[in-house]
Formats: sequence, C-alpha cells, structure tokens
Amino acid sequence: MLYVPGNNPAMIQDAGIYNADCIMFDLEDSVSINEKDSARFLVFQALNTISYPGKELVVRINDPRTELGLDDLHAIVSAGKAVIRLPKTESADDVRYCEGVIEAIERKTDLKMGSTRMMVAVENAAGVLNAKEIALASKRLIGIALGAEDYVTDLKTSRSPDGIELYFGRSMVLLAARAAGIDALDTVFSNVNDEEGLKRETRLIKQMGFDGKSIINPRQIKIVHEIFAPKEKEIEQAFSVLGAIKEAERNGSGVISLNGKMVDKPVVERARHILNVARAQGLIPVEEAFV
Repeated sequence: MLYVPGNNPAMIQDAGIYNADCIMFDLEDSVSINEKDSARFLVFQALNTISYPGKELVVRINDPRTELGLDDLHAIVSAGKAVIRLPKTESADDVRYCEGVIEAIERKTDLKMGSTRMMVAVENAAGVLNAKEIALASKRLIGIALGAEDYVTDLKTSRSPDGIELYFGRSMVLLAARAAGIDALDTVFSNVNDEEGLKRETRLIKQMGFDGKSIINPRQIKIVHEIFAPKEKEIEQAFSVLGAIKEAERNGSGVISLNGKMVDKPVVERARHILNVARAQGLIPVEEAFV
C-alpha cells in the first residue's frame, strides 16, 4: 500500500506507474490544515479523471466527526471509486458512526447501498485493545492496519530496530483481522535509505502472518514484493499438496498422503494461499491458482 499525499499533484499523477498493489491517497496527517480543501479537490478529480489500472484505491480521510472529515466523506464516497480509510480508530462506535454517514451519502447519491468499502487504522492503546471489536464492527470493512508512529508515542516510547515495542500491537491487529476475516496491514518503515531494516521488518511481519505492508516510497515496493513472493519450492510443494487431494478424490479416499506424510486441512489451506499469492504476483497463470 503506497502512501500518496493528497496535496502533491505530481505524486498523484504518477502513482499508477509504480508496481504497488494499492494506492492510498492521504487527506489526513500528510496534509497541512491550510491545504485540506485543495487536497480533497485534487484527490476527487484524480479519482474521476486518472486511470490507475489494476490498483486498489484507498483514501485516508480526516476524523469523520469533524467538518473536515465529513467534507472528505461526501467528496470521496460520491466519487464511488475508492475505499474509505478511517484514521485513529479507537472503538467500534467510530466505525459504526462513519458507516452511518457513508450510508446516508450512498442513499443521497443513488450509489448502490454497501458499495463503499472501509479500512481502519488503530493508532493508540485504546484502538489496539479494542481491535477485535473494531474489526467486527461493519461488513464494509476489508482491512485493519497498525499506525505505529502515533501508537509508540501513545505508549511513551519510540520505534527501535527490532520493533519489540510493536509486538503486542501487531499481534492484536493480526488476530483481530483473522477473527473478522479481513486483511491485516502493517505500518510504514519510515527510513527509506535503510533497505536492510526494511527487509528485516518485512520478513518479520510476513512470518507473523500479515497480508501486506504500507510504504512511503516507490523504492520500497520491490523489496516488499520479493519478500512476500512465494519461493519456487513453496509453489511446487503447494501444487503437490493440491494434486494429492485430487488423486485422493479420484480414488474415493478420505485420507490424503504425500511423500509418506498425512496432509490435513491446515496444510491444504496454506497450499491454496501460497498459490493465490503466487497468482497475484504473476508468478503462475491465473488458471493455475486455487481459490
């Protein structure tokens, strides 16, 4: 997920040429108070006039309980082309309030009810502790993210190279996402010149089970993709597992064995996931993936 400041016309124009899976236009923290209205106008116009083929589009709005946030919602929802990202979410009520505003806008603009999807970011102790309730608060939600900079400030600490201060927050966000059946997205790595640090952190969050990572510079995209991409041996093993399933089904057997080892449901689900990620990254043809 590539962050793009909503007040930067050049970055908005070029965002689609990079290999990010998702583009998030920011109307919140990266935009000064004096530029909020112009940033909203720029992003609204971009959504309606610029093509971003193959990209998921997200807009991080200001607090929807403020006039700025309400103006953001009216503009972006009416465009009908982007996911709404709710910042600094502390409770399920925050999600439900925003959803109520979105529903009213959809009704007013004749958009299909429920067509506007949402993401949330938890960025302080209250949000992290309420992550499960937040993730389950609306069927519109497709993802939950951790905002580390505000979170560590709330904890009265700072980010360290090993990220020990983020372990609990990351775990809560990940578990909440899995309980709700939505994506878990990790926070940004802010030092764009520290490639080794980015690699170390991306390997960690992949191993934890996150679905993706937020980035602030196009130079970081390739690194994240390479780490998340299944290795050739993993793909081959996944095909072998699903091939063993088909063979067992043809033989009418309820027992699946591969290389002398039993293959159970979790192994099968991991194999399907690996092949779907491989398909998404273009490593295997679409028809060879398993949903």
